[in-house]
Amino acid sequence: MTRMSFKAKVCMVLVGLICGAIATTEGKAAEVKVLTSVALTSALDELARQFEGATGNKLTIGYSVIADIRKRILEGESADVIILSRPVVDELQKQDKFVAGSIVNVAGTAVSVAARAGAPKPDITSIDAFKSSLLAAKSIVYADPAKGGASGVYFARVLDRLGIADQMKAKTILVPGAQAADVVAKGEAELGVAQASEIVPVAGAQLVGPLPGEYASMTAFTAGIGAGSKAPDAAKALIQFLTGPSAAPVFKSKGFEPG
Repeated sequence: MTRMSFKAKVCMVLVGLICGAIATTEGKAAEVKVLTSVALTSALDELARQFEGATGNKLTIGYSVIADIRKRILEGESADVIILSRPVVDELQKQDKFVAGSIVNVAGTAVSVAARAGAPKPDITSIDAFKSSLLAAKSIVYADPAKGGASGVYFARVLDRLGIADQMKAKTILVPGAQAADVVAKGEAELGVAQASEIVPVAGAQLVGPLPGEYASMTAFTAGIGAGSKAPDAAKALIQFLTGPSAAPVFKSKGFEPG
């Protein structure tokens, strides 16, 4: 009887220790590393505060141009959540840089034209009007294609297809990242081309609209859990939050289309 009581006590102690360990693990806030495009800065900064407040988890977000993050991941860097353009994510997925089955579209944003707030909007309602407005502009700013900004790379191709790349060179300002709308807002360039999400949040700049006709381009941003994630459960929770109903109005307010 005494021996059974002793064993029972030992079992109770062991169960208590195990349950305590589980409770401690579940209650511990996770640190979630995120790597993503600068185009998502305005939306993710706001959504990060909401997610942290609701879960207690801490987000560390690294913003850069897509080409830079792609290069870093290919060289071995990882993160709990990676959010990049769909073609780049698909490429990295083929090289096992994501947890299988974790890829999901988060939001999209259009390559668009910016003008200074209060200034007359240029006519971009047709390809001919868009071309004429570009040629008439005194100056234009967009992301340096050599730095890998998605909108800059794309717009450089548009200028080539329009046949006006050489004519635009003398009045073009190139910026290293998502600063085109800021340059326009300061009056340092008449027009800018950037993702809508990089224009809408900037005080002093106005969104004229997306590129017209066949030159329209929507950049879809896709999230996945990095293959080297140290907090996969928290990473999954973040992706679910970003694709859920709470995040949708924030994305819309920052120039994105959710999903």
